[in-house]
Amino acid sequence: MDWTNAEAPSLDDIETLARDCFSELPESFRALAGDITFMVQDFPDVVVIEEMELETPFDILGLFQGPNLAERDHASGQNTMIFLYRRPILDYWAENADPLGVIIRHVLIHEIGHHFGLSDEAMEAIEEQD
Repeated sequence: MDWTNAEAPSLDDIETLARDCFSELPESFRALAGDITFMVQDFPDVVVIEEMELETPFDILGLFQGPNLAERDHASGQNTMIFLYRRPILDYWAENADPLGVIIRHVLIHEIGHHFGLSDEAMEAIEEQD
Protein backbone atom coordinates (compact mmCIF):
# COMPACT_ATOMS: atom_id res chain seq x y z
CA MET A 1 0.00 0.00 0.00
CA ASP A 2 1.25 3.49 -0.81
CA TRP A 3 0.98 5.50 2.43
CA THR A 4 2.33 8.70 0.89
CA ASN A 5 -1.05 10.45 0.76
CA ALA A 6 -2.94 8.37 3.32
CA GLU A 7 -4.89 10.27 5.98
CA ALA A 8 -6.26 9.15 9.31
CA PRO A 9 -9.97 8.30 9.25
CA SER A 10 -12.12 11.37 9.93
CA LEU A 11 -14.99 11.66 12.38
CA ASP A 12 -17.37 10.97 9.48
CA ASP A 13 -15.32 7.94 8.40
CA ILE A 14 -15.56 6.46 11.91
CA GLU A 15 -19.32 7.11 12.00
CA THR A 16 -19.80 5.40 8.63
CA LEU A 17 -17.74 2.43 9.79
CA ALA A 18 -19.75 2.25 13.03
CA ARG A 19 -23.05 2.24 11.11
CA ASP A 20 -21.75 -0.51 8.84
CA CYS A 21 -20.51 -2.59 11.77
CA PHE A 22 -23.76 -2.10 13.70
CA SER A 23 -25.88 -3.16 10.71
CA GLU A 24 -23.95 -6.44 10.54
CA LEU A 25 -24.55 -7.37 14.18
CA PRO A 26 -27.24 -9.97 14.94
CA GLU A 27 -30.76 -8.50 14.80
CA SER A 28 -31.62 -9.67 18.33
CA PHE A 29 -28.57 -7.83 19.67
CA ARG A 30 -29.25 -4.65 17.67
CA ALA A 31 -32.81 -4.67 19.01
CA LEU A 32 -31.47 -4.17 22.55
CA ALA A 33 -30.25 -0.70 21.59
CA GLY A 34 -33.38 0.32 19.68
CA ASP A 35 -33.04 3.42 17.56
CA ILE A 36 -29.49 4.54 18.05
CA THR A 37 -27.48 7.63 17.24
CA PHE A 38 -23.73 7.45 16.76
CA MET A 39 -21.78 10.43 18.05
CA VAL A 40 -18.13 10.49 17.07
CA GLN A 41 -15.85 12.91 18.86
CA ASP A 42 -12.09 13.17 18.99
CA PHE A 43 -12.09 12.79 22.79
CA PRO A 44 -14.62 12.46 25.62
CA ASP A 45 -15.70 15.74 27.14
CA VAL A 46 -14.50 16.91 30.55
CA VAL A 47 -17.67 15.70 32.29
CA VAL A 48 -17.15 12.13 31.03
CA ILE A 49 -13.47 12.21 31.98
CA GLU A 50 -14.35 13.34 35.50
CA GLU A 51 -17.35 11.00 35.99
CA MET A 52 -15.43 7.98 34.71
CA GLU A 53 -12.34 9.04 36.73
CA LEU A 54 -10.12 8.59 33.69
CA GLU A 55 -6.41 9.24 34.00
CA THR A 56 -6.24 10.46 30.40
CA PRO A 57 -8.78 11.01 27.61
CA PHE A 58 -7.19 8.02 25.83
CA ASP A 59 -8.55 5.64 28.50
CA ILE A 60 -11.99 5.23 26.90
CA LEU A 61 -12.92 4.14 23.37
CA GLY A 62 -16.69 4.49 23.58
CA LEU A 63 -19.65 5.17 25.84
CA PHE A 64 -23.30 4.07 25.71
CA GLN A 65 -25.91 6.55 26.91
CA GLY A 66 -29.59 5.79 26.97
CA PRO A 67 -32.42 4.06 28.77
CA ASN A 68 -32.28 0.39 29.66
CA LEU A 69 -34.95 -2.00 28.41
CA ALA A 70 -37.29 -1.38 31.35
CA GLU A 71 -37.04 2.41 30.96
CA ARG A 72 -37.19 2.59 27.16
CA ASP A 73 -40.99 2.46 26.86
CA HIS A 74 -41.33 5.30 29.38
CA ALA A 75 -38.33 7.39 28.31
CA SER A 76 -39.98 9.52 25.68
CA GLY A 77 -37.52 11.82 24.02
CA GLN A 78 -34.49 10.15 25.56
CA ASN A 79 -32.11 9.20 22.77
CA THR A 80 -30.01 6.09 22.76
CA MET A 81 -26.49 7.10 21.80
CA ILE A 82 -23.12 5.51 21.44
CA PHE A 83 -20.21 7.88 21.66
CA LEU A 84 -17.09 6.76 19.83
CA TYR A 85 -13.86 8.55 20.61
CA ARG A 86 -11.79 8.76 17.44
CA ARG A 87 -8.34 9.59 18.81
CA PRO A 88 -8.32 6.85 21.49
CA ILE A 89 -9.66 4.38 18.90
CA LEU A 90 -6.94 5.34 16.42
CA ASP A 91 -4.31 5.11 19.17
CA TYR A 92 -5.54 1.63 20.07
CA TRP A 93 -5.53 0.68 16.37
CA ALA A 94 -1.92 1.86 16.00
CA GLU A 95 -0.84 -0.29 18.95
CA ASN A 96 -2.66 -3.51 18.00
CA ALA A 97 -2.85 -5.84 15.04
CA ASP A 98 -6.64 -5.72 14.69
CA PRO A 99 -8.22 -4.02 11.66
CA LEU A 100 -10.09 -0.80 12.45
CA GLY A 101 -13.46 -2.38 11.64
CA VAL A 102 -12.84 -5.16 14.17
CA ILE A 103 -12.02 -2.59 16.85
CA ILE A 104 -15.16 -0.53 16.13
CA ARG A 105 -17.31 -3.67 16.16
CA HIS A 106 -15.76 -4.72 19.48
CA VAL A 107 -16.47 -1.29 21.02
CA LEU A 108 -20.10 -1.39 19.84
CA ILE A 109 -20.69 -4.90 21.18
CA HIS A 110 -19.16 -4.08 24.54
CA GLU A 111 -20.87 -0.72 24.97
CA ILE A 112 -24.29 -2.20 24.19
CA GLY A 113 -23.59 -5.44 26.03
CA HIS A 114 -22.34 -3.85 29.25
CA HIS A 115 -25.25 -1.39 29.31
CA PHE A 116 -27.75 -4.24 29.10
CA GLY A 117 -25.91 -6.51 31.53
CA LEU A 118 -24.70 -9.17 29.13
CA SER A 119 -21.96 -11.45 30.38
CA ASP A 120 -18.48 -11.39 28.89
CA GLU A 121 -19.19 -14.86 27.50
CA ALA A 122 -22.34 -13.63 25.72
CA MET A 123 -20.46 -10.69 24.21
CA GLU A 124 -17.62 -12.98 23.10
CA ALA A 125 -20.18 -15.24 21.39
CA ILE A 126 -21.58 -12.23 19.51
CA GLU A 127 -18.07 -11.17 18.51
CA GLU A 128 -17.41 -14.61 17.08
CA GLN A 129 -20.48 -14.42 14.83
CA ASP A 130 -19.93 -13.10 11.33
